[in-house]
Amino acid sequence: MSNTVADAPLTFSRGLDGIVAGQSAICFIDGTKGELVYRGINIDELAINASFEEVVYLLWHGTLPKKEELLKFQKELGSNRALPEPVITFLKSTPKKANPMDVLRTAVSLLGLYDEEAKNNSIEANWRKALRLVARFPAIVANFHTLRTNGDFIRPDPALGHSANFLYMMNGVEPGEMASKTFDCALVLHADHEFNASTFSARVTAATLSDIYSAMTSAVGTLKGSLHGGANENVMHMLTAIKTLGNVEPYVQKMLADKKKVPGFGHRVYKVEDPRAKHLRRFSKKLGETIRNLRWYEMSEKIEELVKKEKGLVPNVDFYSASTYHYLGIPTDLFTPIFAMSRIAGWTAHVMEQYSDNRLIRPISEYVGKREAHFVPLEER
Repeated sequence: MSNTVADAPLTFSRGLDGIVAGQSAICFIDGTKGELVYRGINIDELAINASFEEVVYLLWHGTLPKKEELLKFQKELGSNRALPEPVITFLKSTPKKANPMDVLRTAVSLLGLYDEEAKNNSIEANWRKALRLVARFPAIVANFHTLRTNGDFIRPDPALGHSANFLYMMNGVEPGEMASKTFDCALVLHADHEFNASTFSARVTAATLSDIYSAMTSAVGTLKGSLHGGANENVMHMLTAIKTLGNVEPYVQKMLADKKKVPGFGHRVYKVEDPRAKHLRRFSKKLGETIRNLRWYEMSEKIEELVKKEKGLVPNVDFYSASTYHYLGIPTDLFTPIFAMSRIAGWTAHVMEQYSDNRLIRPISEYVGKREAHFVPLEER
């Protein structure tokens, strides 16, 4: 006997696959055509032409900013990067071997504790908090890294753009134009992806009328999982284990023979190549050529060729982002926090959209347990 609501039978879909859980004007995906669109603009156009700041503004407000609007927005982001002192103290006391996503999740909660507007759930206050969150995520990630490696705490440079400032805070040296552009494009590509797991968890939290910091904490916790944000880390671990181009074929063939999933391939939504993958493939090759070390790109290219031939699978966004980030000198365990640094743009946009026309998200389960069980006294069990 199935559960029913008002005598209507329920439809069960494992993992909510194919279930429309809400309406949104932020992001559109056509999985059969391999299209990703932010507010009506194809990701290919944005990847080539837009800065991350422009994309955040687009996701939040529905249109690209005019020149004066962009300058104002960039200035506001730059002036809100500094972390509250208690958060800095926390980062300094964090164990060096802590999981960076655990650190980020905890730091986000701390930001809420020290935000004077934390309890103000007005539209205006939430936009201000969203801006502070986008501005401060890079500072958390970069400073956790510098503190654990050499004990340095590097304060943000408000004169630098969003992406350049992060790379500066990571290394203490202002990055070159190519590195900044590459990293900026990577952030653009990861900024939103419809009702993915972390975005949906953020919306579920917001739907209870909890605060935006709680929603972001939910999202970070969800992104931590290896089936979501951790996939590109697994790609880099695989590349590191393979070591050389000559080892690629036997390594991958053994994975396939053992029926192991090759990380970075296939996608729940896309039936063709992930539209973001081609941009990261291009950047991986370009960076490898620039430093005269194509090893990681060539290994990735060979893996792609084999998996496509043997399984008919194509890369997703995680596959070439791994070698791209590695070429930029970013440690593997920071790949997922960097994902969060980008997706915070989409998370905040979705939370604000949820607040604007809210209804508590409360699905129903299909009960498959016993129906006629009875209580048995303790002495008779």
